[in-house]
Amino acid sequence: MSDSDDKKTLGLRSGPRSGQVKQSFSHGRTKNVVVETKRKRVVVPKPGAAKSGGSGAAGSAGNPSRRPAGISDSEMERRLKALQAAKAREADDAQQRQDEEKRREEDRQRRRDEAEAKEREQREIEEAARRKAEEEERKQREAEEARKRPAAPAAAPAPSPADAQAAQPESGKPAPRKTDRERDARDDRPARNAKAKDDSRRSGKLTVSQALTGGEGGRHRSMAAMKRKQERMRQKAMGGADAREKVVRDVQVPETIVVQELANRMAVRAADVVKSLMQMGMMVTQNQPIDADTAELLVEEFGHKVVRVSDSDVEQVIDSVEDRPEDLKPRPPVITIMGHVDHGKTSLLDAIRNAKVVAGEAGGITQHIGAYQVKTDGGALLTFLDTPGHAAFTSMRARGAQVTDIVVLVVAADDAVMPQTIEAINHAKAAGVPMIVAINKCDKPEANPTKVRTDLLQHSVVVEAMSGEVQDVEVSAKSGQGLDELLEAIALQAEILELHANPTRAAQGAVIEAQLDVGRGPVATVLIQNGTLHQGDIFVVGEQWGKVRALINDKGERVKEAGPSVPVEVLGLNGTPEAGDVLNVVDTEAQAREIAEYREQAAKNKRAAAGAATTLDQLLAKAKEDKNVAELPILMKADVQGSAEAIVQAMEKIGNDEVRVRILHAGVGAITETDVGLAEASGAPIVGFNVRANAPARSAANQKGVEIRYYSVIYDLVDDIKAAASGLLSAEIRETFIGYAKIKEVFKVSHVGKVAGCLVTEGVARRSAGVRLLRDDVVIHEGTLKTLKRFKDEVAEVQSGQECGMAFENYDDIRPGDVIEIFERQEIERTLD
Repeated sequence: MSDSDDKKTLGLRSGPRSGQVKQSFSHGRTKNVVVETKRKRVVVPKPGAAKSGGSGAAGSAGNPSRRPAGISDSEMERRLKALQAAKAREADDAQQRQDEEKRREEDRQRRRDEAEAKEREQREIEEAARRKAEEEERKQREAEEARKRPAAPAAAPAPSPADAQAAQPESGKPAPRKTDRERDARDDRPARNAKAKDDSRRSGKLTVSQALTGGEGGRHRSMAAMKRKQERMRQKAMGGADAREKVVRDVQVPETIVVQELANRMAVRAADVVKSLMQMGMMVTQNQPIDADTAELLVEEFGHKVVRVSDSDVEQVIDSVEDRPEDLKPRPPVITIMGHVDHGKTSLLDAIRNAKVVAGEAGGITQHIGAYQVKTDGGALLTFLDTPGHAAFTSMRARGAQVTDIVVLVVAADDAVMPQTIEAINHAKAAGVPMIVAINKCDKPEANPTKVRTDLLQHSVVVEAMSGEVQDVEVSAKSGQGLDELLEAIALQAEILELHANPTRAAQGAVIEAQLDVGRGPVATVLIQNGTLHQGDIFVVGEQWGKVRALINDKGERVKEAGPSVPVEVLGLNGTPEAGDVLNVVDTEAQAREIAEYREQAAKNKRAAAGAATTLDQLLAKAKEDKNVAELPILMKADVQGSAEAIVQAMEKIGNDEVRVRILHAGVGAITETDVGLAEASGAPIVGFNVRANAPARSAANQKGVEIRYYSVIYDLVDDIKAAASGLLSAEIRETFIGYAKIKEVFKVSHVGKVAGCLVTEGVARRSAGVRLLRDDVVIHEGTLKTLKRFKDEVAEVQSGQECGMAFENYDDIRPGDVIEIFERQEIERTLD
């Protein structure tokens, strides 16, 4: 059956245009498809339907027969209301546009009036200046004519009318008078000014064509340049166009100076200085340094005076002026808590502050210097410094004693005076600060405060209970006993000291601790000693400098300023300073940078001089000594500068003549990939104290086989390093004599060599033991036995009084009468003390 049988195509009644298309497929198959083209239906409107919209709408509303089909009365009313609302909105918009246009026209008119007024004022100023210049020129001309006129001049005859007529131009018109020329010039000036102003106004705008062609260079004059131009025009109009006298300055020239800095000191453009240097044959830029002689030639060429200074003079900008008595104000005392480890220093401070500092310290011991402020019930402010008591933190305790006013020596009543207690006493005496003894742990049953007072007598510390001058208070950090008495004693001692400082001068302080924070960068804990440190101050501290970006007090709050005896964290340094460095505020960044660079260079020169001070013989002798010394290299990173310093000092004490610990690098901050590379090159482990390695460093350490060990308690670190260094010590060899044998006869045995027939005279002879051959009590040979036989059997040992046969390994020079000494060696592991 065909595809087209009994099939009719679908289409409109009007009759579509149809046809057939033959489709071809693979394998010769075909198919006829009926294709139909449909026409678009066109609706023709009825005559009279196209009328005005308003009349049509109204008519359709009033006449239902003329209304569009399918629309009810309510729908028609809603459409009418919408149409009216749209017309009302259009009217409102038109009114708003008219008002806005009117307001803009008023603004344009006002700006035009202001411009015309300003132009009129400028014209008046110029007119006044011109009149003044003409008047001065006239007076000057009259004065010159008066000088040229003879002493008794003859009276000049009056001009005749013929002469006046001869003076007329040939055209017959009289010459224009001066007032007429001035009026014409005034009438013509506004047009020229308006055009010039219009051009200057347009010159500030950058068009597309100007940007493409390079006109204006893509830039226009700044407001400062326009103001300078107006100021020059005003001075010129007021008669101040005379050149000012050149200012001669005293320019300080150090040994080396950057071209830009020299230009700033001479108050000239750096381009002019570079140009002068090029004329002298030196091709330099403004950021390159020049020597003092060249700088002196430049200063003299520009007409200034040279003041030669040395590099050390850069530190003279630090304010060291003595404070006047009227500027001094009372300041809070700085109290340092010192004592032996585990005697309760931090716990006592916690009880005073109502805080839990000791809970946050690893191992329950303090490993950082903490600075806190406490307000007593009487309203007095006290600044406390908490120092570590561990033996490794000697420098921290010394630093705490140097910046303090009062030392509180904490001694446990159940432990009495210990080594670090004695050390703290010596630090306090060296610093020359008064001391208050706090006898802690008095709530324990085994507490004996009397023994503490008696032991202190041995170190020249006589407390008041022993008729001395040093105050002593029995306290308990756990129960709170005696805390009020301790604060009273501190307040009394501070009142006796009469502590004062000048809060209005530039700030000066001491760095208590420094660390490298991942999120905040280098952070220094500073105790302000004099002046007030403000946010935004520029300072120099040791070999580093910076600008105060933020100040954070001991409670973690951001503050705007910090006065005397206030501990704060300072953010904004360009590097991590050393703990104990002094912070000083300076005026400019250039001064701070110059001082920091000078100090850094001086430190480098000092280290280089220390290394170069040895002679060649000393270097060779040291190299020979080092050849026999085993070294344990270590790369160490710590969280704060004080801990790094303490660990380095502890590592230097480990070792003896045979082994020592060498610190390859000690720094502050997280362990980085660079540290892993250095450790791999030197075969050293990495020690992290309260820091961790970042992800790239961990992966690099795994790939390169570098060991990273983490510690949070310093005595664990010291014990492990000491054990590792002990492993480098050679074991101690001890010899134990176990027997003697005398050679009676010597035999020759084939395949064996000479065999000694011996009699064991003392002890026992063992095959595994070492032997020495003695001839006339002189050691001839030392070695091992090749064979030990009794009769024909190989035996392990032969007892005293028995005969045996012995043969030496690789040695045959034996004679009757020789003595064989038999001994055993024992290796004993050694450890560092």
